[in-house]
Amino acid sequence: MQADEDNDDIPPVARPDPAELAYDLDAALASVVTVRTQIPSDAFTAASLGTERRGNGVMIDHNGLVLTIGYVIAEAEQIWLTTASGTAAPAYAVAHDHATGLGLVQALARLGAPPLPLGSSEILDIGQPVVVAGGRGVRDALAARIVAKRPFAGYWEYYLENALFTAPAHPHWGGAACIGPDGSLIGIGSLLVQEAIRDSRNVIGNMAVPIDLLAPILDDLLRYGRVNRPPRPWLGLFASDTAEGVVVTGLAPGGPAADAGLAEGDVVIEVDGYEIEDLADLWRRLWAHGAPGAVVSLTVLRDGRRQQFECRTASRRDFLKRPSLH
Repeated sequence: MQADEDNDDIPPVARPDPAELAYDLDAALASVVTVRTQIPSDAFTAASLGTERRGNGVMIDHNGLVLTIGYVIAEAEQIWLTTASGTAAPAYAVAHDHATGLGLVQALARLGAPPLPLGSSEILDIGQPVVVAGGRGVRDALAARIVAKRPFAGYWEYYLENALFTAPAHPHWGGAACIGPDGSLIGIGSLLVQEAIRDSRNVIGNMAVPIDLLAPILDDLLRYGRVNRPPRPWLGLFASDTAEGVVVTGLAPGGPAADAGLAEGDVVIEVDGYEIEDLADLWRRLWAHGAPGAVVSLTVLRDGRRQQFECRTASRRDFLKRPSLH
């Protein structure tokens, strides 16, 4: 999880200069809120993500709807939103879309925070300035630039075709607003990455989910709490690209991969007899099976020997506690 010290302010020299912006910075920052959640100790994600989480979110309508990153609110039993001016309100989880990583929460009282207009990252070029902002006003605002727009494969069965990368890195990245040159929301902060620029080992930055992914699914999320299509098949497999290949780095307890007998250190080399190129290829071939319940054949190298495992995929949602309305 991200740094969460309340006194961990952005240094003044790294903050944006309002005089250099084409929009009202204070008004834009007023739309960003702090999100704090309490997770049951027996929740599926409690061991990996913790039971007390802090992130950020962005008000996107006049009725208290806040966009955040999904892992902050996953399985939350209590959610509190706080504006930079100190106004707080309880909230409840509306949706968490695992495909994009986006999450929605609804404030249960008026916060007085204005919505931030939604923009598009697709029209922006590498090198353009942005502001990455947490929910504590100007002391949580960072002047940054877009340093890459490229595919991103996450170790937790996650893939974006065109993720947004910014640098320098914001210390409170989860759910942070990525604000474009015109003052609109262009992305939601997701990760700290060591190589924001591919093939570079010295540019530490943030990965953000492009706001462009929200519009096609927003109506479904508001109506059903999820995208109205079958979920992707899920293995409960954590893996990373290494020099040796795609290596299993962890297994979700009770997940399909663990039940099938895979182990940390296995190198996945084939899916259904097809050689895989990298982590992104592994996830794409997995999801090509359609709905959960399909059987996936994984060939791995273990101690230099080929072994094959049959995994009956599941739905990730079936392992998570349902959000509750308080």
